[in-house]
Amino acid sequence: MKMIIAIVQSKDSNRLRKAFNKADIHVTQLSTTGGFLREGNATFLIGIEDERVQEVLSVIKKNAESREQYVTSQMHMDVEGGSAFPVNVKIGGATVFVLPVKDFIKF
Repeated sequence: MKMIIAIVQSKDSNRLRKAFNKADIHVTQLSTTGGFLREGNATFLIGIEDERVQEVLSVIKKNAESREQYVTSQMHMDVEGGSAFPVNVKIGGATVFVLPVKDFIKF
C-alpha cells in the first residue's frame, strides 16, 4: 500500500476531485490559502494499493495543468527608480509524493 500526497493549485482541485470520483479513487482533500503568489492550494491524501499507483498518477497528470503567469516582482528593482517589473513564472501542475505505508489501520 502507498500514501500519495498531491499538492495542486485550487483552480485544478474541482476537476481533479471529479476525475478521482469517476475512477473510484477515494481521497481526502485539504485546502489552504497563501503560499507562492498568494494562490490557493489543495492537498489530496490518497491511500491506495500498489497496483493502482500508476492509475492515480495518471489522473493527477491529466487534471493538474501547468501554466505561465506574469507577476510583479518586488525583488527585482530597476536601477532608475526602484520600480518593480513583471516576471514570467510557471505555476500550477502538481507536486506529488508517493510514500510506503507501514501500517494501515481503520477504526
